[in-house]
Amino acid sequence: MAAANPDTKSKNQTYLSSTSVYAPTIPPLRKMVRGELNQSYPSVKEQLQAKAKLSQKTIGTNLIFDLPLTYNRKVSHWISYFQDRGKVWFRDWLEKSSVYMPFIQKELKINGLPQDLAYMVMIESGFEPNAISHASAVGPWQFIQPTGERYGLTVRWWLDERRDLKKSTQAAIRYLKDLYAEFGSWYLVAASYNMGEGGLRRQVKKHKTRDFWALAQAGALPQETTDYVPKILAAMLISKSPGLYGFRNLAVHAAYEYDIISAPKGTDLKDIANHLGVTHKAIKDLNAELLLGYIPRQVDKHFIRVPKGSASYVAEYIDLLNSGRVSLNGHLAPDDKTYR
Repeated sequence: MAAANPDTKSKNQTYLSSTSVYAPTIPPLRKMVRGELNQSYPSVKEQLQAKAKLSQKTIGTNLIFDLPLTYNRKVSHWISYFQDRGKVWFRDWLEKSSVYMPFIQKELKINGLPQDLAYMVMIESGFEPNAISHASAVGPWQFIQPTGERYGLTVRWWLDERRDLKKSTQAAIRYLKDLYAEFGSWYLVAASYNMGEGGLRRQVKKHKTRDFWALAQAGALPQETTDYVPKILAAMLISKSPGLYGFRNLAVHAAYEYDIISAPKGTDLKDIANHLGVTHKAIKDLNAELLLGYIPRQVDKHFIRVPKGSASYVAEYIDLLNSGRVSLNGHLAPDDKTYR
């Protein structure tokens, strides 16, 4: 029996596919077999909440999904994978999510998109700004250069805005809106984001369906795309209540926040890091778009990000640089006795 189209459900409603089976991680409250499909069964959300009441180590039980949620063999497979062979990776992603997920979800919400689309970044790149795929897709949202430039991202010899979380998220939002306007299904939006809208457009026309699961069952999608949507759904389920899946005692990091200042040509991120007493990586991650780690002398100025609350302190340092009282490597200028 073919699965119903999950995207026909209301915005915040969870959905259980008619072809669903239950994974060991979510024990069924009642066995589901063919011939019983017209009976009432608890939703995935209800099952999770019921199990959460029995656990005192979960992180919250108010599970809200704003993407349609299907739970089937494919989703079950990837949940099991992330609990086993992929556990080290997924734990790292969960811990990084405390830094980046609130920022991404806020941007999605401001633009009227489902906040659960943020889990695409978890699957695309694990929130790594410098991630590069075998297809030369780059950054947290894994844009190839033509698509990135089409949606407003600049790529130069010294600058790659695909690596910048805010700029790439804003570009992804514009892209996702266009994809949804064409396909009208968030599952197909994700599929087209993974395989390209042209290829998906042809398969939708050929098979005369906008049901992701039907296209996957028909072999119309690349294997990577067939797995992509289930991976996102598995990531959603685990992330919303990680304790239920064995991910406990997660490290929680400071959220992604920053100040923006204008920095002159020649400014080196290492100097900023040394001046602030933070690691070079901390400043580099905030400014991943700067490929060289500094603003080239051919560029008059560039806006850089610094840790939240440090803008005035860094601005004073840059004033010293501009006045020549501090050299560009962060040391005091030898002819200025006032600042020795």
